Amino acid sequence: MNWVLGIMTAVLVFLIVKRFIKPKYLKEVPEEEFRQGYRKAQLIDVREQREFETGHILGARNIPLSQMRQRSAEIRPDKPVYLYCQTGSRSIRAAEFLKKKHGCEDLTHLKGGFRKWTGKVKK
Repeated sequence: MNWVLGIMTAVLVFLIVKRFIKPKYLKEVPEEEFRQGYRKAQLIDVREQREFETGHILGARNIPLSQMRQRSAEIRPDKPVYLYCQTGSRSIRAAEFLKKKHGCEDLTHLKGGFRKWTGKVKK
């Protein structure tokens, strides 16, 4: 019985770590670097619509992570994609989906997410 508990614990730890570790193909950049590149890219806010409506980076399109599978055709895989969410964890998951299921290669996300953003915001 102890071995079952050990396996379950190991799986749980693996899933938690996997959720917060940035994949190698995803560039994680601070705000200054993000600002320099997002105007030449597809800027996607993966937060839910109600979060987006309270304020978002000027020029961002809202494609919530919960709708990414249905709306991924709105994102061109041949163009750079800049992603952000509130803290950074959802944008990592969105990037993983876009890489594996949609063929996007040039993926960048905002380190620390929107809560760390100090630039212009549209409300």
